Amino acid sequence: MRSAHLSVVPAQDGEAQRAPAVELRGVGKAFSSRSGRVEVLSGLNISLQSGEFLAIVGPSGSGKSTVLNLLAGLDRPSAGAVTCQGAPVTAINTGIGYLTQHDSLLPWRTVEQNVAVPLELRKIDRVETAARVRELIVQVGLDGFERHYPSQLSGGMRKRAMLARTLIYDPPVLLMDEPFGPLDAQLKLVLQAELLKLWSARRKTVVFVTHDIVEAITLADRVLVFSSRPCQIRLDEPIAIPRPREVHEVRFHPAFEEHYRRLWAALEPPVRRSS
Repeated sequence: MRSAHLSVVPAQDGEAQRAPAVELRGVGKAFSSRSGRVEVLSGLNISLQSGEFLAIVGPSGSGKSTVLNLLAGLDRPSAGAVTCQGAPVTAINTGIGYLTQHDSLLPWRTVEQNVAVPLELRKIDRVETAARVRELIVQVGLDGFERHYPSQLSGGMRKRAMLARTLIYDPPVLLMDEPFGPLDAQLKLVLQAELLKLWSARRKTVVFVTHDIVEAITLADRVLVFSSRPCQIRLDEPIAIPRPREVHEVRFHPAFEEHYRRLWAALEPPVRRSS
């Protein structure tokens, strides 16, 4: 299996090597429970360059969401170091956007008011806020629904609104924890296409957690396969399908089947052990 650590590209024309946008070095994480100490991560090494799209797959309880929480500063490692944009993550990380599968829209606020929340918290001028909200609402395909409340939206529309709210303050790093998990297959394809379009335009660094191998191959530059706890990386798979990608055509690309076979071969044993 390939190493979990991505080598930094050598500098050219005398330029310094780029520091990783996201890095976990020798990270361990243990939790205390009534039955004793539970080790979730052990000696984990992950490195992403700026603009890279990484997907993580693994069985339930393997530490995928724990990695996101460490990068977000919602939790602290028991060992090792976590850095984001070259700085150690030692508190809540305001340099990331975090999108989960849970609907966190405020029910008493309209779409445009929900999208504006991060800018209001940062005390951005109202005129600038209104302009940026309009731009994002159009980009995620919600124009015409600006004054609708969450209860008046479909599940896919609420996901779009949450994505717009996550992107509104232009974070350089996006953490996404199964954001399309509860949706039906057709709606997933639509939102995957929207995400790829937005990512291509903005080139954020993305760490995307999913249980869906097809989704991982469709979206990512690389896919990591986690083992069951304590987590080890069983496979680091670069995806050889060129961009731009059409989400409904990816599975027909000649490289898709081989990627799927390798990823499933790495994923199946820990899934069977955890079931």
